[in-house]
Amino acid sequence: MKKIFQKWFPPFLMFVMALWFFGKLQTPKEKDFAFTGFGELPVTANGRVQPMDSLARNSLLQLRERQRLYLEPWKEWYEKQKSISAIEWLANVMMNPVVADAWPVFRVDHPDLVSLLKLPEKDRAKQSDGKHFSWNQIQPVLEAFNEQNVQVQGIKGPDRNAYQRAVSQLHNQITLYARLKLAVQPGAAQDWPAELAAYEKFVPAAVAAARAQQAGEKFDEEAFKEFSGYIQAFQMMSQWEPPLILPPNGTREWRRMGDALLDVPRGVAVDTAMRDYAKMSGALAANDADVFNAALKDYKASLVPAQAQALAKSRAEVFFNQMEPFYNATVIYILAGLLAVFSWFNLSEVLRRSAVWLIGLAFVIHTIGLVYRMILEGRPPVTNLYSSAIFIGWGACLLGIILEKFYKNGIGCVVSAGIGFITLIIAHHLALEGDTMEMMRAVLDTNFWLATHVVAVTTGYASTFVAGFLALIYIVRGVFTKTLDEATGKSLARMIYGIVCFATLFSFVGTVLGGIWADQSWGRFWGWDPKENGALIIVLWNALILHLRWGGIIRERGLVVCAIGGNIVTSWSWFGVNMLGIGLHSYGFTDAAFFWLMLFVLSQLAFVALGLLPEKKWRSFRA
Repeated sequence: MKKIFQKWFPPFLMFVMALWFFGKLQTPKEKDFAFTGFGELPVTANGRVQPMDSLARNSLLQLRERQRLYLEPWKEWYEKQKSISAIEWLANVMMNPVVADAWPVFRVDHPDLVSLLKLPEKDRAKQSDGKHFSWNQIQPVLEAFNEQNVQVQGIKGPDRNAYQRAVSQLHNQITLYARLKLAVQPGAAQDWPAELAAYEKFVPAAVAAARAQQAGEKFDEEAFKEFSGYIQAFQMMSQWEPPLILPPNGTREWRRMGDALLDVPRGVAVDTAMRDYAKMSGALAANDADVFNAALKDYKASLVPAQAQALAKSRAEVFFNQMEPFYNATVIYILAGLLAVFSWFNLSEVLRRSAVWLIGLAFVIHTIGLVYRMILEGRPPVTNLYSSAIFIGWGACLLGIILEKFYKNGIGCVVSAGIGFITLIIAHHLALEGDTMEMMRAVLDTNFWLATHVVAVTTGYASTFVAGFLALIYIVRGVFTKTLDEATGKSLARMIYGIVCFATLFSFVGTVLGGIWADQSWGRFWGWDPKENGALIIVLWNALILHLRWGGIIRERGLVVCAIGGNIVTSWSWFGVNMLGIGLHSYGFTDAAFFWLMLFVLSQLAFVALGLLPEKKWRSFRA
């Protein structure tokens, strides 16, 4: 019985987690409004055609830092909370703001800003957690907030303190929310279908009054005044630059609703898309699911055949969003990593094999997500900081699997799980900045050399991090536990040495390919750009480690300490150079990452200090 358990428990556990993953692929059942179908509608935002679902998720991440809206944030984490999907939230923001404006969607973390704006502090009785607020709570204090924002906008990003960054973040949140509110209808709309029909009917008389007024003739003042009100409302919609929700029609490209409404007096008719959106808006406000679903169905039918490709791509992206491969892989990485670490302490082969099976499952899910993104974007696997984190985690996981195949001691599993988890967490936080599939910047105009360069140099990043992570395992096990015996220490040193050789090769090749690409794109092979210097430093650092090892200057512990230094060098090349704000590679700047980068560097220096402790201070080396 024991042998059967030892043989079949690992694949059984993997099978259970696979069922958990496939269970999340099922489309949620909807009783009333077809919000899932609404999420499949294509729109143009952030320079690309994307589904409403992606717009909703990315927007809610920027506002709430989650892809689901919890309506009762004052409750504790263990209490059941009411929540709605991102697409249901977006549909209400666009078409039923009376309801959406009461939802606590704005996250404000800085207590001084909460106090200044006189927003409700944490009080369960008043249904407030002191961090999440609704538009109805934000709107009355906009005047006071704008005074603070004017001062903050005059300060450069790197020079802002925590309070000023909170003000800037709230300004971005308010701007985003206002844009979404004005995507379908004017902010003051009460019954948009009726108002749109009245406007369309009123236009001929209004245009006549406007022409008469311009010609100095007698005109209908009431009609002219009412017409001016319409124009001001529609200009407001257009000026906030909301997403382009109206599909191409004839010679016209994707349009904003406000621009289309302003074109009506110029003789452009109200088209089917405008009417269908108006019907959906009125139905949602009236809580009439049948009318909403019928209008949605009619609008989707009107997209075929002209926008059939955009609609199919949107459906594919909605499925990708629902699959959440990177989040699900993160969960499995955590479980696998814990099992692998526990296997060190009781030397359980069952736990190690279970970790191996789970790492295999997580790697497959990670790979599916990576390849799916490439197909959706039609680009190489690395196009921005977010995708670089995804790829580095994937490459590190693959290297960990290879190490585990040869050494079978759980170390490869911990490497795969640890780096996979960390990089996917980094990717999640980078996603808070906005759309992760945004259109590539002109500086990254893709070609063969760019595709090979980014893959090779990012593989070098991943390999250097793997070597550094192995060194961290060496130090943690050696200093704090008694599990680092001589055989384990030597195997770790061999792993680090082999990975550093691999990292040196790919870092060098990737840097050279980057120079070839730069020569074709910018007319020079090398320009001492900060990013170029960072890539060169990684090559030199790895080469230095190898020369020190070959020359006998460093041995096992010296190799470990130098490999941790590689973590610092690589993190600086990956993130640090972007924060300088100079050079052709500063496109990936993210202000929030500075604190975490400095914290990471300090942590690595602390591990270097531990690695330099005398052997008598290491638990594994004590007699």
